[in-house]
Amino acid sequence: MDVLWELLKSALMGVVQGITEWLPISSTAHLKLAQQLLPLFPGDAIGDAFSSMYDVVIQLGSILAVLVLYFHKLNPFSPKKDAEQKKQTFTLWGKVLIASIPAAIAGLLIDDWLDGMETEHTKVFLYIIAAALIVYGILFIIMESVVRKAKVDDLAALSPKRALGIGAFQMLALIPGTSRSGSTILGATMLGTSRSVAAEFSFFMAIPVMFGASGIKLLKAFLDGTLTAFSWLHWVSLIVGFVVAFVVSVVVIRVFMSFIKKHDFKGFGVYRILIGIVVLIAVPVLL
Repeated sequence: MDVLWELLKSALMGVVQGITEWLPISSTAHLKLAQQLLPLFPGDAIGDAFSSMYDVVIQLGSILAVLVLYFHKLNPFSPKKDAEQKKQTFTLWGKVLIASIPAAIAGLLIDDWLDGMETEHTKVFLYIIAAALIVYGILFIIMESVVRKAKVDDLAALSPKRALGIGAFQMLALIPGTSRSGSTILGATMLGTSRSVAAEFSFFMAIPVMFGASGIKLLKAFLDGTLTAFSWLHWVSLIVGFVVAFVVSVVVIRVFMSFIKKHDFKGFGVYRILIGIVVLIAVPVLL
């Protein structure tokens, strides 16, 4: 029963990750709250190390969904593309890499500090998440309340300068609770892109950033021997979380892209405020 319960919790966390990674509502906030309610392997001697690795693995499951769904669009070597289309694909990747520079630099500088904040000052960490949820929820509502006309309604029309500006907004995602997709979508729409361009470019920006961050953490775990301490159940739990996060992400991305063609982001803003209040109330109870 304990084995089944741990695998069920892993699957539930994969569902949470798959839903919240791509919506502008903060996957970190939802995962940390879920893990406080349903901790993975509680009392385990390597529980903290496993939780950190688990977060990395399910993020990789989510990002794999983007690569699968947009494989043709992102593949500059596709035989189905002519020379001009291949050139446009390389250009798109160039913009993605330009947009990734600010967050990559900032992440290398403060990633260890953020990890320390999460483990050593958990209550403060959760309060920061709550504040970021509420503040960005308000910003989404304000943004959608301002009448504007999108200047960029196609990824090909997105300039490198505007891409770098969106990348600067992505740095804000380092603040727990901000949401990587939330900060980039908010920044992109404020800089004049349509909702669909903002969302798609946000998805693509996640590829180098999340792969890079995950790769660094996996390398650290390998070098410090963390991986060798995992039991077979730890590994099965990682696989379950990875697969569930991938499958749910595929569904959520498709639904989300269809949704924003007819609706704005105000509903997400309201939700962020409500969940932020829930976190504020829950912190004294859980800790």
